[in-house]
Amino acid sequence: MDVTLLGTGAPSGLPRPDCPCAVCASALGPDARAATALLVDGVLLLDLTPGAAFAAARAGHSLGRVRQVLLSHPHDGPAVEVPAGLPQPVRVPDGRELTLLTGHRVRALAMDAGGTGYEVTGPDGLRLLYLPPGGSPAGLEELAEPYHMVLADVVGRPDALARLRAAGGVGPATDVVAVHLDHDVPQAAELPRRLAAAGARAVPDGVTLAVGAYDEVPDVPRRTLVLGGARSGKSVEAERRLESFPDVVYAATGGTRAGDREWADRVAAHRERRPGSWRTAETTDLVPLLAEDGPPLLIDCLSLWLTDVMDAVGAWDDAQWADGGEKALRARVDELTRAVRATPRTVVAVSNEVGSGIVPATPSGRRYRDELGRLNTAFAAECEQVVLVVAGQALVLRG
Repeated sequence: MDVTLLGTGAPSGLPRPDCPCAVCASALGPDARAATALLVDGVLLLDLTPGAAFAAARAGHSLGRVRQVLLSHPHDGPAVEVPAGLPQPVRVPDGRELTLLTGHRVRALAMDAGGTGYEVTGPDGLRLLYLPPGGSPAGLEELAEPYHMVLADVVGRPDALARLRAAGGVGPATDVVAVHLDHDVPQAAELPRRLAAAGARAVPDGVTLAVGAYDEVPDVPRRTLVLGGARSGKSVEAERRLESFPDVVYAATGGTRAGDREWADRVAAHRERRPGSWRTAETTDLVPLLAEDGPPLLIDCLSLWLTDVMDAVGAWDDAQWADGGEKALRARVDELTRAVRATPRTVVAVSNEVGSGIVPATPSGRRYRDELGRLNTAFAAECEQVVLVVAGQALVLRG
């Protein structure tokens, strides 16, 4: 079963008409995308969009063999003219199944935010799932086997992937292709980087994909360190990398501070951002968590872990530091990095990058700055990917 992507953009396309944003201004040439529409084996059209016939011709196909046109979501704006010879577009009621004369079977899936998802099984038994923009399956039951291909709004609804993974619909070999791409994410290098963290990819308009060909499925980085300064967006970047996975363990190393309202507000803001399926572990005891086999682990952050360890070894007192404190800290950092090297689970860790700022005025401040730099260096050496976040922009340093 083959799928030709006549368009891969949001319903308004990319760039959006009359939108002055930076992404739309730069979405030119290969980065421009028409509204998403899929041509399956030349006989089934999922979503009829303006210019579909010309898009098919540019991709080397004709719509003359199309036997069914299905819509996945309400189409705003002027009515789209149905090209001569095409069947009238319809939306299939949730739960209904169609069998085409070509041997394709289509089942409509209910969504949680309007629209209809379509599960398509080809004559060869291969299965794909197509979800509408902004949609995620509602009431999804456990599936017997993963889909061979999933085409979904990965950027807008990463939780849809999490639901599919939890239900067994997305496995290690599932080809996840992002569609309905809008101006939320810059194109060029940023889009594939962000999608790769979710195990997904994007392709240009007009590409034909063979369902069941798994060789281009991106590898999700297993260990990632996200660095950044204060309010740089490093925690958001780290959380974004795991929001398409269910059952994430969030290791919060900051703890609570009695009477500190500002700190409580910070902790509350972090909690509100996390998906409801994530589990929070308020702890600085990271080695046991790393040793366990389990769902992905998000550590936020190493900076506070280091503060706790330096408190424990008496690093702020020069005498204690010289009398075994420094040696004890080195041992704790070595223990942590060895645990990261041996961990069987996916890990994303956050840490502050403080070495580029003003030199601290106190010896203890300079000691902390130096030790955090050493910790970041040691931790980064055990990670497949290292990212520096500056002003909300992620710069890949490794991987």
